[in-house]
Amino acid sequence: MTTEAPLVLYNSLTRSAEPFAPIHPGEARLYTCGPTVYNFQHIGNMRAYVFADTLGRALSHKGYKLTHIINITDVGHLTSDADEGADKMEKAAAAAGKSAWDIAKFYTQAYWADIDRLNIRQPAKWSIATEYVPAMIEFAKEIADKHCYELDGGLYFDTATVPDYGRLARSVNDEGEGRIEAVEGKRQPQDFAIWRKTPTGETRQMEWDSPWGRGAPGWHLECSVMSEALLGHPFDIHTGGIDHREIHHPNEIAQNQAHSCNADSGARIWMHNNFLIDRGSKMSKSSGEFLRLQVLVDRGFHPLAFRLMCLQAHYRSELEFSLENLAAALTRLKRLFIARDRLKAQAGIEPGSAFASLFGGESSGWEPSAKLQPHIERFDSAISDDLNTPVALTVLEEVLTLKVDPNERLTAVAAMDKVLGLNLLALDRADLRVHPADAQITETEIAEQLSLRTEARANKNFAASDAIRDALIAKGVEVMDGDPLGWDWAVTLD
Repeated sequence: MTTEAPLVLYNSLTRSAEPFAPIHPGEARLYTCGPTVYNFQHIGNMRAYVFADTLGRALSHKGYKLTHIINITDVGHLTSDADEGADKMEKAAAAAGKSAWDIAKFYTQAYWADIDRLNIRQPAKWSIATEYVPAMIEFAKEIADKHCYELDGGLYFDTATVPDYGRLARSVNDEGEGRIEAVEGKRQPQDFAIWRKTPTGETRQMEWDSPWGRGAPGWHLECSVMSEALLGHPFDIHTGGIDHREIHHPNEIAQNQAHSCNADSGARIWMHNNFLIDRGSKMSKSSGEFLRLQVLVDRGFHPLAFRLMCLQAHYRSELEFSLENLAAALTRLKRLFIARDRLKAQAGIEPGSAFASLFGGESSGWEPSAKLQPHIERFDSAISDDLNTPVALTVLEEVLTLKVDPNERLTAVAAMDKVLGLNLLALDRADLRVHPADAQITETEIAEQLSLRTEARANKNFAASDAIRDALIAKGVEVMDGDPLGWDWAVTLD
């Protein structure tokens, strides 16, 4: 599939949209700030990974050889991003009565499960922070003499030693967005820990020997070391949530400048997704549930409904979460699958048959017909315009119903879905029906009752039909007679 529009991305460092010009021709090197694995990931955190995955898919779509790195922070992140409090891993381990290593393993696996359910592609490498501690110590040793000083708590970075500290956050002092709380002995309030020494008389579960005492690395040090080790310096793009723009990423940039002995920020482009906003908080306040992906699944929502919900908003816009908005996204997802099934039928593909491999999109050297070409160009232009996924989704929906050869349309859908990641060619429609965890009836029982109801209606025994319907409603099953989406039933929870 021809892609003509130049890729333009919004750079948080310059606060402007810029054409993407890779450092290494034909390659794109991308680093994403990953999770701190002390707990399950909130759906707000997962929005960042849907965004980073979409960016990676767009880079692949534009023909770049992608190297994507996502880190796993299993040490060093304090309870406050502002360089305060206990290490999150140590605190979680103490609360659970388990080792910090066991906590990290459990929540890393949980995070990877969420990544898979959201159809997020695997990166080239998961960089695990604890595997790079020796490299972090060497990095700190190389910058310590010119850029750091020691306090009782460990080694601190002197932000006055690098040019334009805080320019990513648009602040250069302790009054701006990038403010870090004062710690006794700091030269500037913005200064931050490179190495945190274990206090006298205490023992951490995760600690290492260093020239500044036994302890653990500062959180900000991790990404500077791992991104340079795996992507080189400089590299193309660094992503994260907008909260990282204020403290974490400015500190990374300061470390990168110190280590490279120039004003280079490390990444050429810094990109940040906006917040997911839960204004109502009805679900978490009423039940005490942690708002994570599994909670949505337990409520009967397919994970890809959340992915679609993310794609419906531009990544730099705030995204308001509610169960109503998620339900609307699920309905839209169902409509996409219905349109796909109609298209399959038109192409003579049997329902339920494996057909994804038949449609390779741009990888097959396929070129669209004249009638389809304008839609392909609009899709490419939308993706190239700083990942305008709301417009791209609309174009996809148009292609699904366009009066063009169905095999050609399926090829186009395959190419578009490689960017959007909704798994349109691999999943069956029935896969979108997720049984709520608290449902009072099984899917098998529902199917049996609906079969009896169909038989009763065929025999014009409407009293029996109504009785079966009412019994199902009493157990939370909505019988969807005449549903324009063609779904037979849905389980609803109050």
